[in-house]
Amino acid sequence: MFLLKPVFVSHEEYQNFVMDQLQTHYSGGILTLVNKDWPVITKLWITDLSDITVRLSDVYGARGPEPRDPASMLRSYLLLLLTNPTMSITEWVDELHRVPLYAILSGFEPSDTPGVGTFHDFFARLWASDKKNVTHKKKSKKSRKKKAKKGKKGEKAPTKPGRVQRLVEWIIPRLDQKKELPSDRLFDFFQSQILTISAKLGLLGNVDQLNVAGDGTPVVTGSHIRSKPTCNCRAQGIANCKHGRKYSQPDCDSGWDSHREKYFNGYHLYMINACDSPYDLPLYPRLNLASCHDSVSFVVSWAEFSQRFNLGAVDKMLLDAAHDAEAIYQLLDQKRVEPIIDLNKRAKKNLETIGDIQISPEGVPICPIGKKMKPNGYDHTQNRQKWRCPLACGTKNTCENPCSTAKYGRTYHTKSKDNLRLFPKTSRETDKWKLIYKRRTSVERSNKREKIDYHLEAGNHRSTMMWYVRIFGIMMCQHIDAWYTHQEDELRFLKDHIFAQIA
Repeated sequence: MFLLKPVFVSHEEYQNFVMDQLQTHYSGGILTLVNKDWPVITKLWITDLSDITVRLSDVYGARGPEPRDPASMLRSYLLLLLTNPTMSITEWVDELHRVPLYAILSGFEPSDTPGVGTFHDFFARLWASDKKNVTHKKKSKKSRKKKAKKGKKGEKAPTKPGRVQRLVEWIIPRLDQKKELPSDRLFDFFQSQILTISAKLGLLGNVDQLNVAGDGTPVVTGSHIRSKPTCNCRAQGIANCKHGRKYSQPDCDSGWDSHREKYFNGYHLYMINACDSPYDLPLYPRLNLASCHDSVSFVVSWAEFSQRFNLGAVDKMLLDAAHDAEAIYQLLDQKRVEPIIDLNKRAKKNLETIGDIQISPEGVPICPIGKKMKPNGYDHTQNRQKWRCPLACGTKNTCENPCSTAKYGRTYHTKSKDNLRLFPKTSRETDKWKLIYKRRTSVERSNKREKIDYHLEAGNHRSTMMWYVRIFGIMMCQHIDAWYTHQEDELRFLKDHIFAQIA
């Protein structure tokens, strides 16, 4: 039979297949199910992946042998990540033969499971490009970057002065010009079938006023950069060869890991997540060169994310002090997103104003006697922050030399349009700002889940395509874990009633 287009298998058909297979192989025979099997059974039972068949239908030809069900292939890969994330695809193929339960949960007959090549053919269809890397493998000698400079202890490696500003100035006019990316197939499926469910369950926070956070983390792909010559100059005794070299991982380079205080080779993964999510759920990943600074990675990641995310509106963006650049405030202001960014205190002197009030390096007005003024609300009608005398309380003023005759005490106003960085809409001196900023660590916990719990770096892949497949697969697993935890009581009822015949 020659039908290369995959046959659509609904999620209900998958559930019926699993039920029938479990009753056949696990009801009173040699094979048994233990309590630890039920969480992964339940997670895949509630996860509908059938839409991937529709989305990939166009990338299959009209002739040839009947292909494997794409939903079953993806489900099998997610099962690998949920149960044995350190396994390679080759080892997983052997595991499907050894453990009938894994084959059944994937959607395959235990006696008919796919091979290694079938998995890699499927992964290639998830990537919207014939090239497995974003850049060319062959690079000239001039394009080879030197190692990034070391950062100070506990600090990230510095970026070139003015680089962020130039990048933002280039990107702002192009914010509405969406450029197709090879990873768009993965994100489109992730957004429509995974993020949508999490949003409906309320696991992302308020999607109409979504608060998100961003942060970068190193991804080590090898102990050193591997390349080979494209000429025979060395054989001819020419030592200083200027010909290009062919790199096995052209999208990687060397970067500085500020946490471990050492150099590494690989990628700089920038992750954007829903920081109000009780489960620290991720939204968008972006792989950059290892030498890329957080602020540079953010600009590119934010531009791509804002062009693609369509489930709601972003209200606030939470970032650490590494992102404290005037250009980033301008970029966020273009989309009317409020920046909640910690200050990277570079200046030590107060700024002078026209009057007798000075501005501290933290953006707080300083009264004539040198005391910080207190925030006193935000005037939305005129878009300005109000400050008042720190010694005034009601109509009482304990200042020995008051600088105003007003009963209420001296007041002062700062406007964000005068300085987006120093005068944010929500003052950094308020409890509200501090409470919001506490949620920024959500993205660090999300990165920890990916790198430690799901062993992201254990992939040992050599292409950007496979790293994106692995990252999106892990992100899907994070959401599936959250669905299971959020509905655990209901799903316990499901186990008792649906699986009662074979439990």
